[in-house]
Amino acid sequence: MESVITSPKNPLVREVLDLQGKSKERNLRQTIVVEGLKEITLAVSAGVRFRKVIYRPELISAEAVRALVATSAGAGSEFIAVSEAVFAKISYRESTGGVICLAEKPEKQLRDLPVDDRSLFIVLESIEKPGNLGAICRVADAARVSGVIVCDPRTDIYNPNAIRSSLGCVFTVDVVSADSETILNWLRQNGIKSFAAELQAADFYHESDLRGRVALVFGTEATGLTDKWIHGADRRIKIPMGGVIDSLNVTTSVAILVFEAMRQRGFSGNF
Repeated sequence: MESVITSPKNPLVREVLDLQGKSKERNLRQTIVVEGLKEITLAVSAGVRFRKVIYRPELISAEAVRALVATSAGAGSEFIAVSEAVFAKISYRESTGGVICLAEKPEKQLRDLPVDDRSLFIVLESIEKPGNLGAICRVADAARVSGVIVCDPRTDIYNPNAIRSSLGCVFTVDVVSADSETILNWLRQNGIKSFAAELQAADFYHESDLRGRVALVFGTEATGLTDKWIHGADRRIKIPMGGVIDSLNVTTSVAILVFEAMRQRGFSGNF
């Protein structure tokens, strides 16, 4: 008979809640929370290592949990069964499949990104909403872009909301962060042409050549791109707007430009 944690006052509960709610704790402990069967499965496929695997025995067996994370858990992983009350306390959402994992935070750098003559990158300046970041990772996964680069981030790449809204695609796509100056220099050093999505641009996106080594650059919904990127990018492009509003949700804008770039490339090599 397996031992089950039943007290909501167990230190494990505070550990999970702190990691869910505080980016400082995630950075300090280099640990993230991965919740949900789909998200965990994609994390496993990406080689993420789990430190603690917490599960509710009434929803999933110990054998099934071990099979789920078998390829990446490692010998040091701790498997912990908890009661319904404890699981409800630490669960970020209702439909998780009965498993929550504490995992080693992936660390990727600009130098890890693959660069060739067909590389396509998404650059996000100072993105604030983890839900938007997660949704953009889904777009990046669908188009199989070369990477998502977050400059001067105002949200944690592995915020639980980012993981959830990405359906785990934060693990299937290379996502890195750095300051704007470092990223601009890296783009130039690698011969990557940058296109800044900007409301006052003269050129429309569909009339621009988005083939070759390209980075599509997007700002926040509230303020758009800073002057550093507006003037630092190689080209400025815009989406035609025929209505009353002058801009789209950043995720929608990303999807439009990314798939136009893929259309120009004939979708070959990516699907």
